[in-house]
Parts: sequence; C-alpha cells; structure tokens
Amino acid sequence: MALAMSRPWKHPKTGIYWLRKRVPDDLQKLVGKREEKQSLGTRDPTEAKRKLLAALTEVEERWANLKVGPRTLTEREAYDIGQHAYDYWLKTFGDNPSEQPWDVTIGADLFPPHIPLGWAPEDNLFPEPSIIEQMEGFCIRSADARLQALGLATDELGRRRAVKAVASAIQRASLLLNEWAKGDFSVGMSAPVASRVGPAKSEPKHAAAVKAISFDELIKSWAAENSPSPRTLYNWTGAVERLKKSLGHDDAARLTPGDMVRWKTSLIDAGLKPKTIRDAYLAPVRAILGVAVKDLRLPSNPAAGITIGVKAKPGATRRGYSDDEAKIVLKAAKQETDSVRRWVPWLCAYSGARVAEICQLRVEDVFEIGGVWSFKVDPAAGRVKTLGSERSVPLHPALIDAGFLKFKNSIKKGPLFASLTPDRFGSRGGNGTKLLGRWVRSLGLDDPRLAPNHSWRHRMRTLARRHALDPDTVDKFIGHTGREVPNGYGEFEAQVAYREISKIPTLKLD
Repeated sequence: MALAMSRPWKHPKTGIYWLRKRVPDDLQKLVGKREEKQSLGTRDPTEAKRKLLAALTEVEERWANLKVGPRTLTEREAYDIGQHAYDYWLKTFGDNPSEQPWDVTIGADLFPPHIPLGWAPEDNLFPEPSIIEQMEGFCIRSADARLQALGLATDELGRRRAVKAVASAIQRASLLLNEWAKGDFSVGMSAPVASRVGPAKSEPKHAAAVKAISFDELIKSWAAENSPSPRTLYNWTGAVERLKKSLGHDDAARLTPGDMVRWKTSLIDAGLKPKTIRDAYLAPVRAILGVAVKDLRLPSNPAAGITIGVKAKPGATRRGYSDDEAKIVLKAAKQETDSVRRWVPWLCAYSGARVAEICQLRVEDVFEIGGVWSFKVDPAAGRVKTLGSERSVPLHPALIDAGFLKFKNSIKKGPLFASLTPDRFGSRGGNGTKLLGRWVRSLGLDDPRLAPNHSWRHRMRTLARRHALDPDTVDKFIGHTGREVPNGYGEFEAQVAYREISKIPTLKLD
C-alpha cells in the first residue's frame, strides 16, 4: 500500500521507532541511496508520530533542494541557515552561559572579503591567528554540514555567505550569553523560547527578499495564461483555499517546501487517497506556483519535488464494458422515453465520445458530408477538453438503424438534450453524467471498476483492436492525440472514418 514507508517503523529488536522512506527513482543518484533511514529515538508510538512529521519535513525539503540543483544563496537565505547555529549555541550554553568559548572581541574580524575560505592568515595580520583559525574552521564545518543536511548545492559565493551567516549568528548568541553570564537573563527573553533554548527546524526561505503576494493574485495570473475551464478553476481554487487554511496566511512568498510537506501530511491524516492528494491538491498548487516562478514573481517553486506515491491496487483499474454489460445498458436504453437515457448511451457506445460531448450536441452539429452522416464536437456548443477534442465523428450504422436521425429531425433547433439543465459551470454534461451514472447503477452494474459513462471510451478501444481498425483514424474520431506529429499531416476524410467505424458490428440485443 502506498505511504506505508511514511509511518514510524518499529525496530523488531530494540523497539525504537525509525523513519524509513523510499527515495524516488529520479533522486536516488542525487541522494546517494535508495532509502532514507533515521532513528526517531523513542519507543513511545505517540512521540514517534510527532517526531516523524518533523523528520519527514527535513527529508523532503532536502530532496526538493537537491532537485533544484546548484544555485547561489541570497544573504537572507544564508541568515536563515545561520539561525540554526544561533539556536544551537544558546541551547548548548544557555544554562551555563559563562562557559561559552566564543571570543566576541574578534568575531567581527572573521572571513575578510576576497580571502578564500580556509585560508591560513599571517601572524602579522591578526593578533591571535590560532584562535581565529579555530573559530573560522568551526563556522566552515557548521555551514557545510547544514548545507548538506538541507540538500542545498551552492557556489562559492553562496557558501561564503552561509559561513559568514553562521559566524554572525554565533557572535550574536555569544553577546547575549555574555549578558546572561552577568545574571541578567531578562535580556533577549522577548525572543521565542525555541530561539533561546531549543533547536528550531530552520527552513531556507525560498521567498527570501520577495514582496508579499497573495495566492489569489497567482491564481488570477495562472488562469489568465491557461484559460482553464470553469470547473478546473473552481477545483484548483478550492485546493489553494485548503492550503491557505492549513498555513494560516495568504502570502505565497512565505510558502516553503516544509509547509508543503506538512500540508501533504495533513491531507493524508484526513484520509484522502494518494491519487486525490497528488492530482487534486499537489499538482494544482505546483502548476500555479510554476507560472509565478516563470513570471519572476517568485524565485523558486516550493512545491517542486513534493510528491506522493500512488500505487494502483490490483483489480482497481478502470475497464470497459463487456459485450454482455453493453447489451444490458443498450437494451434498457432502447425502452426509455427520456431522450437522455435513450440516446446518450447509444451515441457513446458507438463513437467512444465523452458523455459531456454528447450532452452538449445541438441540432446543427449533426450533418451530412460526402454521403456520410456525422456529428461534430464543436467548442461553440460547449467547452471541449483538449485541442484534439474538436472533431467530426461518423454515425455508426447502428445509430441510423435505431432511428437517431429521426430523433434529430424532431427537434427544430438548439440542444438535442434540452431537458438537461446546465450545471454551475454551464455544462449539460455535469448533470448528464450524474443522471446516467445513477441509471446505469440501477441496472445492477455495480462493479466499481466500471465507470457508467467513461467505460464506453475504454470499450471503443477494445473493439478497435478486436476488429483491426486503423489506429490513426481511431485516435481522430475518439479525440485522442497520442500520435501528434503523424496526425498533423494529411486529411481525415469522412468516408474513411465511416469505413473504419463500420468495421465494428452492431451488437445484437436479442
């Protein structure tokens, strides 16, 4: 089952809980191993769950940084990294501040500009070069270790900034400890406890030095560039609203990879399926932030690299209608007086078209060309899913024999299925999908792998293989664009499409 590795793992001998998480295939070379292992240092399952979340945040943040690759750190990012050293120094010497070894009188003289890191100073340049060398060496090792722990690959300038930020952080902590050593513990007590005496999980701010920007602004920019359907805009806005609620603010510039990991974990805890989390939540946020990065409104995408394992369960994949199941539906439809239940299943069964495409057909979308009756999926009738969705589809002989043209001619103008009211997004297909879904289930077809509407498209592919239809022509009239380059050449004549679809025999219902 997906995500099993994201739960605390209890060592069978010691009883201590561990983090164990598989490294994604595309990151194994960068991480240098196939699995992350880390002791949580506790036998208490409740504490293990709490520690696991913090450990997962660090692991996935490091993966996200590794995926970004080498880059230069800004000064603000470097100082965020240095905060870890500040917290460490206060935690280590806070109880006995007079024992801290840092010499604040020469701290400001460390790392002169333009001198390489690790360079040994001359005796005549500094009064006590050995002490300076010790202090500089400690800062270099601390900064390098922190960069490695965060998965941050940086150039020499970024490394120098990180090292100097560590030195500055320790000096600030040491100055505070000097005041505490005099007995004045009131100094610096306004700072959060975690900053004074506890280790804080530092996160390099990917939005460093970036002006605050609301998620709503980014959604508008993304929508203006991508022209999403009303349904997609509604769903993606809902995903961002859920993220905002989790964050407790509306500033996209403050979002970090750690925030994304915590949000993902909260979605898991809420019982959402991994595929839903991936497709309905992580993917929309990643795409919206990606446009913001491209437009230079954010320096990086904190959602990049934040993933979740999705593993299909055996017996859970979607399938098409079998011949017997198709007979049940088409035979029941033939007895219907309601035009939607009567004709939409038949049109889907003999064309492989989407239910929404059929539900929005108009009288003028059914026409004859070169002696071939066809219907047209036209954006003027309603929104189409992809560029390849706009197409003409020949009417199978079974539709003509069943009297579909007579039904079409009985309507003077407008929608063929006017009884379907548009949903909140202006689509007749939304309500048509619900109506037909309930109706098909009422016929006793309750296999969850069978989608009452979409399984007609799967069936058409099966029939196309069974009766050796031309793949390019099938792609065209179904509305798939898998072979885009070859399909861009030549014409798809109605007579050819009719010849191919007619190879599929009419299903005998008696």
